[in-house]
Amino acid sequence: QVQLVESGGGLVQAGGSLRLSCAASGLTLVNYAIGWVRRAPGKEREGVSCLSSTDDATHYLDSVKGRFTISRDNAKNTMYLQMDNLAPEDTGVYFCAIATGVCTVESGIPVLKHLERWGQGTLVTVSS
Repeated sequence: QVQLVESGGGLVQAGGSLRLSCAASGLTLVNYAIGWVRRAPGKEREGVSCLSSTDDATHYLDSVKGRFTISRDNAKNTMYLQMDNLAPEDTGVYFCAIATGVCTVESGIPVLKHLERWGQGTLVTVSS
């Protein structure tokens, strides 16, 4: 059974850190472009970061550059989003995603082409 299972969300004060994990089963993560998308309260989903499957190129939303880092551990078949210096505007539900297409950027927003699957989401709440 193919699954992406996120963990690591929670409540943190502004300036704090969280590391989100997304464990994949039923597939080999290294074969996919991967990414993280968030949905802030009352807003549409937006791409936060993505990582290419071919050359490990990464893209980040401008507002998280220098604070968030996407990575994957092929041995653990798991992807991560390290989030540092969190701000209240980072609050939202974070989803991991995989794609058979490329990781690219459109109008400054990271985009995964040909999405295959989403995780169930994990809530991140940053208090001021």
